[in-house]
This record gives sequence, structure tokens and C-alpha cells, in this order.
Amino acid sequence: MSGTHPTVTAVIPFYNDPFVGEAVESALAQTYPAMEIIVVNDGSTREAERLLPYRGRIHELGKANGGTATALNHGFRLASGTYVAWLSSDDRWAKDKIAKQVDFMERSGAWISHTGFRWMDERGKPERRAVWLEFENMHDFYKSFLKSNAVNGCTVMMRKSLFDQLGGFDERLPFTHDYDFWLRAILGGYPLSYLPDALTDYRRHPAMGSIRHKAEIEREFQAVSLRYRDEIARLLTALRPPARVSLRGG
Repeated sequence: MSGTHPTVTAVIPFYNDPFVGEAVESALAQTYPAMEIIVVNDGSTREAERLLPYRGRIHELGKANGGTATALNHGFRLASGTYVAWLSSDDRWAKDKIAKQVDFMERSGAWISHTGFRWMDERGKPERRAVWLEFENMHDFYKSFLKSNAVNGCTVMMRKSLFDQLGGFDERLPFTHDYDFWLRAILGGYPLSYLPDALTDYRRHPAMGSIRHKAEIEREFQAVSLRYRDEIARLLTALRPPARVSLRGG
């Protein structure tokens, strides 16, 4: 790891996923020179052999199966990086993802940031059109959290110290731990800064959790949203448009 660049730890939670090799390859291919890669095997019963070619180039951690939040917490807590970033085992990063995002965060002073992304199909072919935020200002962006989660977790990078300060992901939330964490960051005074570059390929496939657990995700989302609704309402009242800080991608 380089002493002249802030260090970054990429954490890849993994459970029985045949696409994990592509995720690891994309992390290893990063142009950023100060990288640590941790794969957290969350009690997989198959596909773990796909990690064998990367022994010596990644840190592989094993644990009993507990879900994504537990795997992320395990990896982030052991991360040595100044920054930490999450990559799902079925997704991929563009090779300059980490370099661009570190530069953005160092220049802006952001403690947590996210970016645009592209959908890709099950075979790994990305769509040409990128997915960007379509909010005119931060007020509208934060208001959207009352109805949905517009932040793709695999685009997020944060300071390790922020993760520690907020106590990590809530392991009681199997599906909306990311949404809960973003809300705690926002309400704690850490804006979710946005870099409108598509730097992650987000895979659609029949086994993805958002398809298999759609009903459970919606119930859990509503419960978390209700918990923070009053605090979000107070934040929206405090934000005063017309501060026209556009979040549109170009």
C-alpha cells in the first residue's frame, strides 16, 4: 500500500455466488495504488473455490452465515484503509472507480459519497445508458428517502472513521441496513455527496435479493422509514431552497 495516497479497503461480502470472481477481478484491476481487498465468506456452502486463484492478492475472511450486514461489519471493522467501499459479489467496478472517488472526496472534504451506475444483464453485458440521480437539489434528494432508497450501496465510499462513529450497519435489518445507515449519516450531519459518474455495473439476475425478497424488503423499508420520518421532516424544514445544487448526471 502506498504511503502517498489515502488507503482504501474494498469489502466484498460473499455467499454462494457464482459471480464472485468477476467482482474480485474488478477490485484487483483498480488503477488506484493504495488498495486492500477483503472478501468476507458469509458461511458459503458452494462457489468458494472461485476465490482460490486470488489467494495471496486478497484477504479472505470466513464467518458463520449471518447476512450482508454482518459480513460488511466484519470486513469494515478489520479494514486498515482510511476509506472503505462495498462491492457486492455479483457486481463490478469500473477500473478507475476508486481513483475517481478518492479524488472527489479529498477535494470536496466529503466523509461519505456515492456515484452513478449502469445496469448489466446476467451475462455481464452493461447497458449503454447510465443511471443518475434526477434531483434538482439536496432537499429533494433527502425528501426521496421518505419513499425509496436512491443510493446504490456498491457506489458508496466512506471514511472508516465515519463507519466506526455510526456503529456500523444494523445487523437486525437483513435487507435495509444500507438505507438505515444512509439515514443515520444524513441525520448525523454527514451529507451524501454525489459524483455523477457511472462507475459500477449493477447486475440484474433471478437470484438477486431484491427480486427474491421483494415483499420482505418493502415491509422492512416501511418500518425503518417510519422510525426516522419525524427527524427527516425536521431536516427538510431546515433545508432552505432555492439552494440550487443540481444532482443531475450529465
